[in-house]
Amino acid sequence: MKKFSVAFLCVLISAGANAAEPTYTEEVKALGFVSGQGLACQASKYDTFEMLARAILITKAKNNAMQEEGMRAYNEAKAEAFIAKIRDGMSDCASIADAFDRQSIFKAVLYGDGTIKMPDGKMYAPRNAYDATLVYKKDPTARDKMIESYNQMHNQILNDPKYQKALRERQAKDGF
Repeated sequence: MKKFSVAFLCVLISAGANAAEPTYTEEVKALGFVSGQGLACQASKYDTFEMLARAILITKAKNNAMQEEGMRAYNEAKAEAFIAKIRDGMSDCASIADAFDRQSIFKAVLYGDGTIKMPDGKMYAPRNAYDATLVYKKDPTARDKMIESYNQMHNQILNDPKYQKALRERQAKDGF
């Protein structure tokens, strides 16, 4: 499973002129990984992050197909990061939550029409204006529902005969 850190997203969000810009899919996957870790580690600014990440996903997509692909990549990365955090025993969650809550993404400004001013000053206008307040409706039970859903996915993976076979083979190879 891929290791991912909140610091990587900060690098993506504030990439300098010398660095190659990440592709749209790379950026939304990075946002998804960070979101999954923030969710797993109960970061206090998770809801704000989710709103900003979804706004970035919508605003930077060049068309509906790209947005759909981005949402799929975002959600898959989010679930993968969440499950990875469960598998590693929720290690280092205190520092992950702290780093999560100090990201530069929280300096972004989301305007009512969906335009985003990033921390580096770049402005991104959506291809079609939309009501930014509808990007992410804060539901007090949403976090619990997602955690329950991801835990169910994790349990399904653990109970999958193919996974169990692969695990036994890996343990035999590693001398368990």
